[in-house]
Amino acid sequence: MEVIVALIRMVFPDRDAVDALRDMLKRAHSQGAQLAVLPELPLNVWSPASKFRQDDEAEPPAGRRHRAMSEAAQEAGIGLIGGAIIRDPKTGRCHNTALAFERSGELIGSYRKLHLPEEEGFWETSHYDPGDEPPSVIHGLPLPIGIQICSDVNRPEGSHLLGALGAEVIVCPRATEAATFERWKTVLTANAITSCTHVISVPRPRPEFGVPLGGPSFAVALTAKS
Repeated sequence: MEVIVALIRMVFPDRDAVDALRDMLKRAHSQGAQLAVLPELPLNVWSPASKFRQDDEAEPPAGRRHRAMSEAAQEAGIGLIGGAIIRDPKTGRCHNTALAFERSGELIGSYRKLHLPEEEGFWETSHYDPGDEPPSVIHGLPLPIGIQICSDVNRPEGSHLLGALGAEVIVCPRATEAATFERWKTVLTANAITSCTHVISVPRPRPEFGVPLGGPSFAVALTAKS
């Protein structure tokens, strides 16, 4: 089965940037894409550049960033992998959460980032808590997918689990330094080979708050499983 995926290496952190997201998804769909993948936390600024939390960085379930992505996917008629920092109403804890929308805008799956760095430019545990559930396969998009967020892929057990559960593609939104791309390329390629899945990764596109983010998107396509 052939599936066309748009790798959108852009972020939309301003409230008035929602129109830009919608226009980009419409453009991707007009070029034949059935699924669009955004970087890590695409509607947030890169707040982990600092140890200090910002008032507006987290939102409740189905908050404004969730709604913006849902509405954009629905209007463009395309599946979408995005994400936001979601506050769990039961525990009060915040999680870096990938969100999967099908082309009607319905949320069909989510995943909380498990492995959080706490280092210069990536003070992530100061902003959200690690996830508490293993990854699972999401159905309802053109292919069964699994999600790993950025540093999760450096612990290949999650990718191996997703491959064993039947994921055909693993999507990895990320926020990484441009200079480290060759290392990420090696890891992503190894995960594709050892989990027998396609792997797609989209980074935040440019430096933010002094953190040298960037680098290209990357996809590994396997022609056969073995």
